[in-house]
Amino acid sequence: MAAFQVYPAIDVRGGRVVRLAQGDYARETGYGEDPLAVALAYAKAGASWLHLVDLDAARTGGYALQPLLAAIKAQTGLRVQTGGGVRTRSDVERLLAAGADRVVVGSTAVEAPASVAAWLGEHGSERLTVALDVRETDGQWVPATRGWTRSGPLVLEALVERHVQAGLRHLLCTDIARDGMLAGPNSGLYGHLRAWAPGLALQASGGARDVADVRAAKAAGCAGIVLGRALLEGRISLAEALAC
Repeated sequence: MAAFQVYPAIDVRGGRVVRLAQGDYARETGYGEDPLAVALAYAKAGASWLHLVDLDAARTGGYALQPLLAAIKAQTGLRVQTGGGVRTRSDVERLLAAGADRVVVGSTAVEAPASVAAWLGEHGSERLTVALDVRETDGQWVPATRGWTRSGPLVLEALVERHVQAGLRHLLCTDIARDGMLAGPNSGLYGHLRAWAPGLALQASGGARDVADVRAAKAAGCAGIVLGRALLEGRISLAEALAC
């Protein structure tokens, strides 16, 4: 079994490190003007991976963090999974060429799963991460798209099944209601997904606040966890999380 992986997250909007509360662009908290400095600090603390998101592009398309991605790869030694606004084959190819170890596909994975299936066939299951941000609606989990501003046409289980059939290996799933809220990860959601698709390497995201939450994600069968606000605010040290 692969080692449990901790992914410190850097969300970038307008060139700054920020976090959104429950995916709401009107509820932004800033954490500094230098994303590269944050990445360097995470690398120094022992991280192996980084989760990098272009929040501007998540809504409108047009990923624009290639220079930052290249600098992070050149100066930190981190492996990087990154996305935001990845809509086309050329977007995937540009990010891989810029140094991404995995390209994160969100909205397009919900709106055009056949395209993602083609990219999985072209680049392999280790080069793509599908990111599904979900809301519970009338007892069902519904993926959201375009920076959480729209709802997708399929419920979570049906969409995951399509991607698994296409060869998906890495799935990142965020409960939007918990994202940035320090309410703890949704272990029930991840347990449900693990039962539904046990072969996936599932990344927990949204709500982690302390080391106990990291351990809970691991106990739920997740292959890793994305840590954002809790790290940026010093509520958990990266060394503690990595020790799990």
